[in-house]
Amino acid sequence: MIPIQITIRDLPGSAALEENIHKKAEKLTQFYQQILSCRVVIESPQKHKHQGKLYSVRLELDVPGKELVVDNNESEDVYIGVRDAFNALKRQLSDYAHKRRGDVKNHATSTQEKSDTSTQDPLVH
Repeated sequence: MIPIQITIRDLPGSAALEENIHKKAEKLTQFYQQILSCRVVIESPQKHKHQGKLYSVRLELDVPGKELVVDNNESEDVYIGVRDAFNALKRQLSDYAHKRRGDVKNHATSTQEKSDTSTQDPLVH
């Protein structure tokens, strides 16, 4: 189970919202098992020119050697904001997990080979 810290500012907290956050955080372990902690901050910033309320969601996920962050994810519906933030975090975590496992190919050598051949004089063979 991932240690989760939830902070809700400028809006009333609800058990349903916290349960939703816990479920989404636990699903992240499908992509990477070694998650150290997860912090969620939800707030309703007062400074906006919008008719309705906007909810800002920030996620911080600690994994070995790195902190993955999703910030400034604003939405009129707090549940949609949480969903979108966790989807963005899921993509970051999936990329991180692929790199840790070595699934990502390193294309530096092929790029270097192309630049070496492009600098050769085409008339000299």
